[in-house]
Order: sequence, then structure tokens, then C-alpha cells
Amino acid sequence: MCAHVLVAEDDEMQAELIRRSLLAEGHTATVVHDGAAALDAARRLKPDLVVLDLMLPVIDGFGVCRVLRGGDAEIPVLMLTARSEEDDVLLGLELGADDYMTKPYSPRELMARIRTVLRRSGRADGVREEPVVRAAGLSVDPVRHEVRCDGVPVECTPAEFQVLLAMAGEPDRVFSRRQLLQVTRGLDRASTERAVDVHIMNLRKKIEADPRRPVRLLTVFGVGYKLSGGRA
Repeated sequence: MCAHVLVAEDDEMQAELIRRSLLAEGHTATVVHDGAAALDAARRLKPDLVVLDLMLPVIDGFGVCRVLRGGDAEIPVLMLTARSEEDDVLLGLELGADDYMTKPYSPRELMARIRTVLRRSGRADGVREEPVVRAAGLSVDPVRHEVRCDGVPVECTPAEFQVLLAMAGEPDRVFSRRQLLQVTRGLDRASTERAVDVHIMNLRKKIEADPRRPVRLLTVFGVGYKLSGGRA
């Protein structure tokens, strides 16, 4: 069993650390870096939990929590804050946050808090038994590590799988090569953005009728790549 966690954190290194920790716990994760993107992802993806940094750009964490609680009070929220002032913590809890942690924190403690919030909210058992992500004729199953294209099984390398999982989770979003590199290899391993181009090329051979004229996995020149087709 796993939960789908939305991580809203503007510090990319911190966000990546949280994402890896969640994956190691058996969860799936979507990462965004500002409050507007957090609200959009929460509306579209209906996550089981939101890990929400208070100091987000565009819309801060207080604003995000206020909107979430106004629209869908069922999504648990765990707030992260560099502020230790009592008033800030109390305001976050009054807005409906289920728990909070002050920075700096250990990933191990954060995962323990996440388990507690999920269990307390009733989402720890039976959560997303088959959290299959579907978009553009693809289905990506992070539990079984399976990909299907128009119902036909597709063999993918681990890196290719992570690329599809990320892009299927946010169809029509343009991912830069650097963002996809973080998804496949992380920030602390030796790799190059050229490796991302190779993954995309190989995936097109597997999911496109004509890899030279892709209709699913598209290049956005000067920016990166996107999976076109929307969520199923």
C-alpha cells in the first residue's frame, strides 16, 4: 500500500530530499515549487497528503491551506516552516493543518510524522491499492512497476519508468532536461542532461507509432519535453 503525497517546497534540494524519502517509504510523490502550482496539483491529482512549506512564492503556505480547507477538507496537510514563532504555528493549525514541523528537520522524523498523519486521517490502510497514473493512452503503475501503452505492456528501464511516471502525473506540463535529470538520477550522481535526451528517444521507440513524428512525447524547443494528451 502507498500514498500519493504532494510536496510543495520552493527549495529544490529540500524537495528532492523529501521526494526520495517518500519513494523509499513506498509512496509516490508529485513536487511543485510555488503555491499556485500546489493548488492546481491538489485539485487535479487529489493527493492523500500535502507536505506544505509556508514560505512559498506566488501564494504562501497559509494561503494554500486556506484554499484547500475551503474546497476539500479531506486532504491532510503537514506544514513545514522555518518560523518557530508560536503565532505562526497556531495560525497554520487554525487554518486546518494536521501537523507541522520546523526546519531544520531530519528526513527520518518527517517520514514518521507523515505516517502518523496518514494513519490518523484513515489513509494509511487501503490507500490507493492500485495507484495507476493514466495519461495520453499510457498507464503507469508505480506499485507493480508496469507500463502499458494503449493496453499493451511496455518494457522500460528504471530511468525510463521514472520519466513516464513524472510526466504522466502532470500531462501537458513542460519538463526541462534538468528537472527530468533530477527525476532519473538525482542531484548528487554524475550524469548529464544528454542522458535525458537518450531516455526520451528510447521511450519514443516504445510508445509512439512513428518515433520520428511523435504525438505523445513532444519536444518543446528551447525548454524541454512534455507528455501530450491529458489525464485519462
